[in-house]
Amino acid sequence: MSDQQPSSGPVAVVVVTWNSADVLPGFLDSLPAGMAGLDWRLVVADNDSADDTVAVVRKHAPEATVVQTGRNGGYAFGINAALRAASAWEGGFGAVLICNPDVRMDEGCAARLLAGLGAALPDGGRVGVAVPLLYEEDGRLVHSLRRKSSVTRALGEAVLGNRRAGRFPRWSELVTAPSAYAGRTVADWATGALLALSRECVDACGPWDESFFLYSEETEYCLRARDLGLRTCLEPAARAVHLGGDSRVSPRLWSLLVVNRVRLYRRRHGLPATVAFRSAVLLRELSRAALGRGPARAAVRALLGAPRSPHQEV
Repeated sequence: MSDQQPSSGPVAVVVVTWNSADVLPGFLDSLPAGMAGLDWRLVVADNDSADDTVAVVRKHAPEATVVQTGRNGGYAFGINAALRAASAWEGGFGAVLICNPDVRMDEGCAARLLAGLGAALPDGGRVGVAVPLLYEEDGRLVHSLRRKSSVTRALGEAVLGNRRAGRFPRWSELVTAPSAYAGRTVADWATGALLALSRECVDACGPWDESFFLYSEETEYCLRARDLGLRTCLEPAARAVHLGGDSRVSPRLWSLLVVNRVRLYRRRHGLPATVAFRSAVLLRELSRAALGRGPARAAVRALLGAPRSPHQEV
């Protein structure tokens, strides 16, 4: 697929699909430009699509490795299946590029991401995850960088809203400061539409956590990498467009996103802190539900119906 072959093996371009036939042709057609200058191979894990997803892959990318998982086990489940398949390639693989099928990379995007992997950081860590500048289809910048969750940040978002609170590191998980997107910026984690992972990171972190069906799996992975000294870093020279955003309008997906945030927080904190965090998240959703927002109402129902035993995760 390219004219270069690094000794560490080809870049494994991992895509997880589920009924993705409508968006896949554009993604597959954009890959040669996005991966320019690299030796790469595509592996698609299809989570039992009911549409023509697999046929589209075979038509537009006949050289791709296709893994039909047989069930919709979630995003992390698909990533793990794809990585197992890539591990069986002769010579294995080097770095990994994890892509949503609704991402469109600018020319040379992947090479710019990979160039930043492994870089030493002032705190003694290294870059294990590199992310690009992401844009909406209409050209608006996506605020993709995140700080790790805390009670004060959840409370700040509940009272001030994400965008306003995002200007203050103490009060929001979302990073909105323009300066953060103007240069290389280290973050606790970033949205997972397009992630470049060093082979060191893949080996150190192991499989993705399949207990998160959708949402928070990239958060958990980036935080786990951070614990190992492998940080997430924005590479602003790398750019891509993300067409997605269903979680903003779908009550079911939004409630899953909100509940998984609390589940992940519980994994990393004690019960008293989790109760406070959950209460702050609930306050945010209640305030938006009062304005008639359907996704927020669904999230409130999900949070109130979630188990609260200290032996359970929420």
